[in-house]
Amino acid sequence: MATRPGLRLTILLALAGVIVVAYVPLFFAIAQVTRATSLAAREEAARALGRAIKVHIRDSPDESVRRTLASHVGDGGAVAIALYDGQDSGEPMAIAGSPKELATLRAPTKPYAETFLRVAPRNGSRALDLTLPIGDRAVVLRVRTSDETARSIDVVRGVALYMGVFALALLVFAYIALTRAIVSPIEQLARAADRVASGARSFDLPDASARELQELGSSVRAMALKFIADERALREKVEELSTTTRHLGETRTQLEGSERMASVGRLAAGVAHEIGNPITAIMGMHELLDDKETPEDIRVDFLQRMRKETERIHVVVRDLLDYARPESASPSTAGEASAHVRDVVEDVVALVRPQKDFRDITLTIDIDSGLRVLLSPQRLTQVFLNLLLNAAAALAEFPHDSAHVVTIRARTSTHPHPHPHPHPNPHPHARIEVEDNGPGVPADLREQIFDPFVTTKDVGTGTGLGLAVCKGIVESASGRVFVDASHTQGARFVLELPVQEGTPISRA
Repeated sequence: MATRPGLRLTILLALAGVIVVAYVPLFFAIAQVTRATSLAAREEAARALGRAIKVHIRDSPDESVRRTLASHVGDGGAVAIALYDGQDSGEPMAIAGSPKELATLRAPTKPYAETFLRVAPRNGSRALDLTLPIGDRAVVLRVRTSDETARSIDVVRGVALYMGVFALALLVFAYIALTRAIVSPIEQLARAADRVASGARSFDLPDASARELQELGSSVRAMALKFIADERALREKVEELSTTTRHLGETRTQLEGSERMASVGRLAAGVAHEIGNPITAIMGMHELLDDKETPEDIRVDFLQRMRKETERIHVVVRDLLDYARPESASPSTAGEASAHVRDVVEDVVALVRPQKDFRDITLTIDIDSGLRVLLSPQRLTQVFLNLLLNAAAALAEFPHDSAHVVTIRARTSTHPHPHPHPHPNPHPHARIEVEDNGPGVPADLREQIFDPFVTTKDVGTGTGLGLAVCKGIVESASGRVFVDASHTQGARFVLELPVQEGTPISRA
C-alpha cells in the first residue's frame, strides 16, 4: 500500500497551490499593466516631442530647419527625424539622426495625418514612428522604446522579487500557524489514542484553542473511555465464560461418572444372579468336602470345579470393576487417546453377557480389523454400553416372533452417510452402527432423543441421560451420533468418529 503524505506536507502543498493560483495571474497582470503604462508614457512623450519640433520648424527659416531637427536628436529625444515637403518624390527635404535609422524611415502617405506606427528595425531594437502634419509638409520622427521596455522589465523583476519574498513569508507564517493550531493537536490526539489502544487506562486530552478541535478531542476521549469500559466488560464476560466452561466441563465429567455408576448398577443387578449360581455351587461342594467319607478323587474333582467357578466369579467382578474405575487421563487429554474398536466391543459384550436381558439376544459383530478411533477406550466403552443396554431394554419390552438380534458393525469411509446436517469433517472417519430389530425410535423423538432427560422408558426405569452423555463424549472427539432414519426395522444408532492416522480405509 502506497504511503500517503502527512498532514503537514498536505497543508504545505495546499498553501503553495493557493499562493501560485493567486500570485501568478497577478504577476502577469502587473507585468502587462507596467508594459502598457510604459509604452503609453513613451507615446505621450513622443507626441510632446513631435509638437515641439512642429512648432520649431514652423517658426524657423528654411535654412535653419536642419539645425532645428538636429537639436532634437539625442538621448531622451528622437533617434531620427525627416521633413517631407509634400512632393510625390517621397524624398525628405531635411533629415537628422542615425543614418541606419533614417534608412528605414518610410515616407508618409497623403493626405498627411497624425499617426503612430510601432516598428522593429533590423538592429533588433523597438521604436515608434510618429507622423505630424505641418501645413502641406510632414515631419516623421522615430523614438526608441527599447529603453522603456528595459526599465519596465526592471520594474517587473522588482515586483516579482517582492511578491516571491512576500509569498514565502506568507507560506512560512501560515504553515507555522496551521501546524500549531491544527496539526499538533491532532497528532497529540493520535498519540493518546495509540496509548489507549496499547493498553493505557487514561486518556490525556490535548490543549486546543479551536472549538472544533476541542469537540473532536472530547469525542475521542468519550470513545476511548467507552472502549476501555467495553474492554473491561468483555474481560469480565470472558472470565465468566471461562469459569462457566470449566464448571460445565466438571459437570459433564461428573455426569459421565454418574451415568457410568448407573450403568454399573444395572450391570450389578444381572451380575448378582451370574455370581449367585457359582457361589451356591461352591457352597454345596464345600459341604461335600467336609464329609470325611468323600473319596479323594471326588475331592480333587470338587476342588477343580470350585476353582473354575471362583475364576468365573473373578472374571465377572474384574470386568465390572474395570468399567467402573475412573478414567486415568484428564478430560482435556482423554480425546487424544485412541481405542481399538473391536477390542472395546468385545469387552462390552463380556460385560453385558451375564445380564438377564441379553440371554435371549443374538449379538453379531462385524468390525473392520485394525480399526482405531481417536477416543479413549473407557469413553468408547461407556458409549457402546449405553447403546447396548438401551437396545436390550427396548427388545425386552417388544414381543417378536423371531429371535432378538443386536448387530454392531464398523468400517472406515471417506463418504459420510446421508444426513440432514453434513459432517463438518470430510476426512476419513469410522462409521459405527449399533442396530436392533426392536420397536425403533419414534419419528418425533429422533432429533430430541439425545437431549438430557428425554427417554422412552417408564418413569423410574431410566434417567434420560445415557444418550446425552454419549453425544457429549462423541462430539468432544470431533465426531457425531444420530439415529438413522432410513432403518425402519428397529433402531439404528450411527457413530462417526475420526480414525487414527494409518488406519486402512475401506472403499466398500
